[in-house]
Amino acid sequence: MGSARWILTALAIAWLIDIAHATDARTRNARPDAKPAGVQAFRDVASVLTSPRCLNCHIPGDAPLQGDDNHRHTMNVKRGPDGRGTPAMRCGNCHQAVNTMTAHAPPGVEGWRLPPPEMRMAWQRLTPDALCRTLKDPQKTGGRSLAQLLDHVAQDHLVAWAWDPGPGRSRPPLTHEQFAARFRAWTEQGAPCPSATTKEAR
Repeated sequence: MGSARWILTALAIAWLIDIAHATDARTRNARPDAKPAGVQAFRDVASVLTSPRCLNCHIPGDAPLQGDDNHRHTMNVKRGPDGRGTPAMRCGNCHQAVNTMTAHAPPGVEGWRLPPPEMRMAWQRLTPDALCRTLKDPQKTGGRSLAQLLDHVAQDHLVAWAWDPGPGRSRPPLTHEQFAARFRAWTEQGAPCPSATTKEAR
């Protein structure tokens, strides 16, 4: 009986050693944790979304902002019922299909507008965590999924204008291609959000 017990003990120890080795190998070969990578991808995305070219139009109120300092639009411009201004002051009255090539004169691209009032997509003054949760909430994005938002940021010509804003205006910190790639990476990592108090993903 003593020999049998010793053999069983030795086999159990060998089995535990094999498990430990296998676990160690899996740990060495595992790809980096997706959440930190996803959170960093979102932080890169947020650096663009909170730049003046995006922030001036993604506002909670009805008065757009302008300039790199995000000051209130002159002439008391308002969002209007469709995001394209009021009946007396339509966005297209000043914002034509192309930029005015005088510094700080009205920029332009086809279909210049704010988001409509029922889909404001507002993130002025939001923390990165709150911005992330806003993008993931279809009630705040007009029912758009993350895949549809990716298509929007990658393909919409009004978004692309931010990288060709005309003289006197800064561009976002990433290129348009980098921005779309980081947005895609964020969604592929499960779209994690940075914590409101730490860098831990959730």
